[in-house]
Order: sequence, then C-alpha cells, then structure tokens
Amino acid sequence: MKFKTQDQVTLDYTDQGTGQPVVILTGLGGVKEIWRQQISALLTAGYRVINFDCRNQGQSEHTAKGRRISRHAQDLAELMAALQLEQVILLGNSMGAATIFAYVSLYGTQHVVKIIDVDQSLQMVNTAEWVYGFKQLTWTNFYSYIKQPLGRSTFKHIDDETYRQIRPIQQKYPYDATLNLPFLVDHATQNWCDVIAGLQCPILFVAGEQSPYFDSAFASMAATLAPLGQATVIANSGHIVMAEQPVAFNQALLTFLAQ
Repeated sequence: MKFKTQDQVTLDYTDQGTGQPVVILTGLGGVKEIWRQQISALLTAGYRVINFDCRNQGQSEHTAKGRRISRHAQDLAELMAALQLEQVILLGNSMGAATIFAYVSLYGTQHVVKIIDVDQSLQMVNTAEWVYGFKQLTWTNFYSYIKQPLGRSTFKHIDDETYRQIRPIQQKYPYDATLNLPFLVDHATQNWCDVIAGLQCPILFVAGEQSPYFDSAFASMAATLAPLGQATVIANSGHIVMAEQPVAFNQALLTFLAQ
C-alpha cells in the first residue's frame, strides 16, 4: 500500500489483521520485510499489524526531503491519523525505536498504550553521564566516526527464509548511505533520556546480548528511567534481535503485550 505524507513523500506500508493495532518501524538501512516472523506471530495472536518503510528505505520514496528524526516522527503521526489508529502499540528496532521516542516527544502518548524498543540506546553519543552509546562514538570524534560504515549489525545469521525474502528487495531498492547521512547525523545527536523519564505508558527495552552496536546493559538502565519500564536481554543475539532469535524475541514480545 502507498501513503503520501504532507510534504508529498510516498511511503510503502502493509496493513493486515483486524485487532488492536501494532505499528512496526525498521532500523536504519533496513526493509520492513525483516519482521516476517513477528508479523505472523502477531496476526496469529489477534493483532492488526501495520508495517512501513520510512522515507529513504525499502520501497518508500528515496528523497532529500525531511532527513531528520522529527520528520520521521511526523510521518508516523500522519500515517496513524490517516488510518484512524487508537490504542496503538509501537514496535521499533534501532532507528525505528528512536523514531518512536521522537514521536512521543512531539505528540505524547494519547494514542499509544505500549512501546517496545529493540536494541536502541537512549543516546548514541557516549558521555560521562551515559556510557551506553553507539560503539566508540563521542562528541570528540563525532563527525569523522559517523561517516564511517556502521559495520556488521548481527551476531547470528538471520533465518534463511527471512533472508531469502529481504535480499531481492534490498537489491532492487538499495539504501543510499550518502544521501541519508544528514539524517544519521541528526538521529545520532539526540538524547531521549528526558522523554523516557516522562513516559506515561509501559515500555519494554529489548537488547541483543552480543549486539555489535550497544552494550546490552543500556536496556536495564533505560528501564530504570521509565516510570513503567521493563528490560530483557536476548541471548546469542546481535542488533537485529527479532530476526536473529525470532522464537525468544516473539516470546518476550507477546508476554509483554499480554500483561
């Protein structure tokens, strides 16, 4: 399905099921089809699943417009409004989770009942106050470090069928890191600690035990900030937790949603 934002950018999304809505947001450079096993589990459990590629990713439009995290949050808000979604569960991996934080900072949780953050720390830059940032990124090396390739994101291979489905899409709609660099810079400068401290709905922080990007301890630290925070670490998993350990991830996800 296609959705056109207020700034005339076309987003690609799927909408399946008829129950309580779960909106899924993928990480930087990813494609929405990576959530194949979560969509199946959520539909079986009776949820409605809306899954979309953000601008500059997957089958959504690749553009120089709106290369900032606040615009991604507005895209989410516009799609939710267009679909008239209420009592929404927001599920995001990496930059997708950061988009959720940006959404909450701008629009609150009036339409949101639960949030799941999959391996996204609250701050990308490592500081004395927050030592759970992205790899060795600091304010001192920021501009040189952020331009480097992000490096391998997984610890364990994703399952074969998911890989078989996403590979042709990645080849047909390749991610342009150079085009989207201004977005990455904007994304990486944010600190969401104050947003999480004021969050008025339950949130689950899921960390990959072997994530190449973040120290998994970020999840428990973030959960202590949130009034209704929980944390879990998935063993033998890297940054793409849901595709590396789908059975363990789905169990944690559905248990949280059932509470």
